[in-house]
Amino acid sequence: MDLVLIESLHIDTVIGVYDWERTMTQTLVLDLELGTDIRPAAAGDAIDHTLDYAAISERIGQFGETRSFALVETFAEQLAERLRDEFPIPWLRLTVRKPGAVAAASAVGVRIERGTREEASS
Repeated sequence: MDLVLIESLHIDTVIGVYDWERTMTQTLVLDLELGTDIRPAAAGDAIDHTLDYAAISERIGQFGETRSFALVETFAEQLAERLRDEFPIPWLRLTVRKPGAVAAASAVGVRIERGTREEASS
């Protein structure tokens, strides 16, 4: 299985459990590892045979702009589900960080994996 990477993607969204957080957008920082087989794309030098990280990044931005969440966990779970529904991603690892949420930490967040690696290598 090969991986397409998207690292340190900054997304603005309404997220937080406190009332004051619900009145503004905050930045989340995402890292994604997307399982795929890059050999068909490499053989033909064709983007239509791989995961288009620009299109995926754009879709993530739209997702953040049009939704709001109390929890980073909910954002991560729903985003992973949406990406796997809309793109041929059999396996992904998604890390979502919320910078500044805890004063003594540079960021807090979650990391999830969805799907199976076996599907990505077939």
